[in-house]
Amino acid sequence: MATQRDFYETLGVSRDATEQEIKKAYRKVAVKEHPDRNPDDPTAAERFREATEAYEVLKDSQKRAQYDQFGHAAFQQSAGFGGGAYAGDFDLNDALESFLRNFGGFGDIFGGGMGGGTGGRGPSNRGHDLQIKLKLTLKEVADGTTKKLKVRKQVLCSGCGGDGAAAGSKATTCTQCNGMGRVRQVRRTLLGQMVSEGACPQCQGRGSLVSDPCHDCHGTGTLRGEETVEVRVPAGVSTGNFMELPGRGDAGHQGGANGDLRVVMEVLEDDVFERHGDDVLVDMPVSPLDLILGAKVEVPTIEGRVALKIPAGTQSHKIFRLRGKGLPRLNRGGAGDQLVRVIGWTPDSLSKEDKESLEKLREGLSRSVPAPGRKLFS
Repeated sequence: MATQRDFYETLGVSRDATEQEIKKAYRKVAVKEHPDRNPDDPTAAERFREATEAYEVLKDSQKRAQYDQFGHAAFQQSAGFGGGAYAGDFDLNDALESFLRNFGGFGDIFGGGMGGGTGGRGPSNRGHDLQIKLKLTLKEVADGTTKKLKVRKQVLCSGCGGDGAAAGSKATTCTQCNGMGRVRQVRRTLLGQMVSEGACPQCQGRGSLVSDPCHDCHGTGTLRGEETVEVRVPAGVSTGNFMELPGRGDAGHQGGANGDLRVVMEVLEDDVFERHGDDVLVDMPVSPLDLILGAKVEVPTIEGRVALKIPAGTQSHKIFRLRGKGLPRLNRGGAGDQLVRVIGWTPDSLSKEDKESLEKLREGLSRSVPAPGRKLFS
C-alpha cells in the first residue's frame, strides 16, 4: 500500500493555516486536478481524491486535532477512534460528491454554468441573458426617472406559440433524458466510479423533440424581434450600477424559460456640474472686486439657483459647501453637498472710464499686497 502524503502538503498550506486558507487552497487544487479538466491524465483523478480527503479532515476542527496528534492513524479502523472514513473506502465518487457539496456545482467553479441557469440539471433551452446600457443625465439621477427602452431580442414565434412545432403537430418529450436535457454516465475505473454529465445527444439538451418543425422559426420557437421594457431608475445611481430584470432577456427555445436582462447605468457628463460621489462641484466666476469687497451672488444647483454670500477678502478658488444640495444617496437616505468654487475672473475688455477707476483703486490695493515669501494661504 502506497504511503499517504501529508494532508497539509497535499493542499499546499502550513500547519497553522486558517480555515479560510484551507478552503481556498482546496478549491485551487480541486479545480486544477478535476477529472473533467484532465480527461487524458488518469493520475489527476487520484490527486483530486487525495485533495478532497485532506480537505474533509482539515476543515473539521475535531478531525484536524486528531490528525495533528496521530497523523493518518487517527482515521484507520484499527486505531480505535471510530472514524473509519478514510480506511480505504474513500473512492472518487465520494470526492466528486464532496466537491459539489462544498462549492455548489461545476458551473460556479468553471464558469458559464450548465443548462442555462438551471443549476446544471435541467434542459438547456433557456433564453440568453442580455445586457443593455442606459444613459442618464445628472438631473435624472437627482430626481429618479422612468425610461422605456426598446430591446432587440429573441421573441416567441407567433406561428407556433413558441414550441417550435408546425401547425397540427407538437413537440414530444425526449425519451433518452426524459425531458431533463442532460444525461449522466457512470464508469468504473481502478480509482473508483467516474461520473460525468453532459447535454443529451438526442435532443441537444433541449429536453424535447420536434418531428415537424415550424416553417417560420425552423423549430427554435423564437424569432428576432423587439420589445419595449419600462425601467424605473431610483435617484442617486452612478455609472456602473445595474438592474436585473428577470425574464426580460431572450425568449427560450421551444418553450424554455426566458433569459434575464441587465440594464447598466451610464451617467453623462454635465455642462455645469462635476460629480464627486454624492457631492457635486460647480465653478462660479466672480469679479475680483467681489472677492475683495465681498458680495452676495446666485449660484446654480441641481434644483435651482440659491444665494451665496462671499465674505470680503476671499481668495480665488476658495470652495464653499452647500449642505444637502448634492445628489440623493442611493438606498441610504439624505443627500450629498454642493461645492462652489469661486474663481476671480479677469475681464479682457474695459472702457476708458473703467480703466481710470481701476488705476486709482490699484494704487490703494498695492499697499496691502504681501511681501514675497510670506505664507499667502493658511
